[in-house]
Amino acid sequence: MQHVIVPVRSLIGRRREPIVLQTIRSTAAAVVSYVVALWLSSEPAPLTAPLTALLVVQVTLYTTLTTGVRRVNSVVAGVLVAIGFSTLVGLTWWSLGLVILTALIVGHLVRVDEFVPEVAISAMLVLGVTRVAATAWDRVLETLIGAVVGLLFNLFLAPPVWVAPANEAIASLSRRMRDLLVHLGDELAEHTPVEKATARLHEARRLDGDITEVDAALRRAEDSLRLNPRVKEGLLFRLVLRTGLDTLEICAVVLRVSCRTLTDLARARGGGSLFPDEAAGALRELFGHMAVAVESFAVLITAQISSSAQEAETALARELEAARTCRERAARLLAERARAHPGEWQLYGALLAEVDRVLDELGVEKRSERLVEELDRHARTRRERAGRLRRPVRPWRRGAPAGRP
Repeated sequence: MQHVIVPVRSLIGRRREPIVLQTIRSTAAAVVSYVVALWLSSEPAPLTAPLTALLVVQVTLYTTLTTGVRRVNSVVAGVLVAIGFSTLVGLTWWSLGLVILTALIVGHLVRVDEFVPEVAISAMLVLGVTRVAATAWDRVLETLIGAVVGLLFNLFLAPPVWVAPANEAIASLSRRMRDLLVHLGDELAEHTPVEKATARLHEARRLDGDITEVDAALRRAEDSLRLNPRVKEGLLFRLVLRTGLDTLEICAVVLRVSCRTLTDLARARGGGSLFPDEAAGALRELFGHMAVAVESFAVLITAQISSSAQEAETALARELEAARTCRERAARLLAERARAHPGEWQLYGALLAEVDRVLDELGVEKRSERLVEELDRHARTRRERAGRLRRPVRPWRRGAPAGRP
C-alpha cells in the first residue's frame, strides 16, 4: 500500500503542472462523455465518445476549441466518404485502398491538420459494418458528444492561465545568462587556456536548448490567454512576454558570439590572461552590470504592471547606464593595449560591438518601441480582417455594363 500512496501524494503535490491537469481533465471528460453516449446512442459500447473527449480536451481553452472543431470535421468527413462508397461498392482489398486514399485526400482538403489519419480511420470503421447508415450516424453522434463534453469541461471548468510557468521559465533563462556573464567577467584576468574558453562557448551554446524550452512554455501561456474569460488584457500580456523572450534570445545569440570572440582571443594569445589587469577589471565590472541588467529585464517583463515592475525598470536603467560608463573606460584601455599589440584590435573591437548590441537590446526605449510596433501590427491585422468580413459580395451578372453592380 505504501508504494501506491507515495506516487499519489507526488501527483497531488504536482496538481498545478500542465501534465497533471491534462491527465485529470481528460480522464473526467472521457468518463462523462461515455455516460452521456450510453443514454443517447444506440451502440452498446459507444467508445468513440470518450476517445473524442480524450483527443479534444487540451490544457488551454483555445487549443480545446480548435482541436474540437478539427476532430469533428475529420470524423464527419470520414463518415461521408464511407457512406458514399458503401452505396457503390462492397468491402474488398481494392475498395479498401480506394477508401483510404480518398479519405486521406479529403482530410487534406478540409484542413484537419493532425487529424488527417482520423478521416481514413472513421471511413474504414464505418465501411466495415453491415448497417453502414445507422453506424455512420451513431459514430457522428458519439463524436459530437465527446467534442461537446470536452468543450464544456473547459468552458465551465476554466483551465488555469499558464503565465506563471512561462514567467518562471523566462526568469530561469535570465539567471543562466547572468551566471555565464559573471563567470566570464571573473575569468578575464585569469590564466585562460583555449580549452577553458571553449568550455564557456559550449555553455553559451546550450542556451539555445533553454530558449526552446522557454518558447514552448510561452506558447502554452499564450494559448491559455486566448479566449479566456478571466483575462481582460491577454493581448498585452502575450506581447510583453513574447517581445521580452525575443530580446533575451537575441542577447543569448550575441553572448554566444562573445564567447567565440574570447575563445579566438585565447587562441591568439596562446596562454596567459586575456587582458591586462586594468582592462580586465573594467571588463569584469562591465560584465557584472550586464549580468544584473539581464536579470532586471526578465523581472520587468514578467512582473507586468506592478510596483516590482517599476523597481525593475529603475534597476535596469541604472545598470545599463553604469554598463555604458564601464564600456567607455574599457574601450579606452583596450585602445591603448591595441597600440602595442595591433593584431588583437579586431577581436577587441568585435567584443565591444557585441557589448553594444546587448546594451541596445536591453534598453527601455527599445522595449517600448517594439511593444508599440507589435500593438500597431495587431491593430492593422484586425482592421484588415474586419474589412474583409464587411466587404459586400456583388454577384456577377452576365452582360452587366462595366461600373454597374
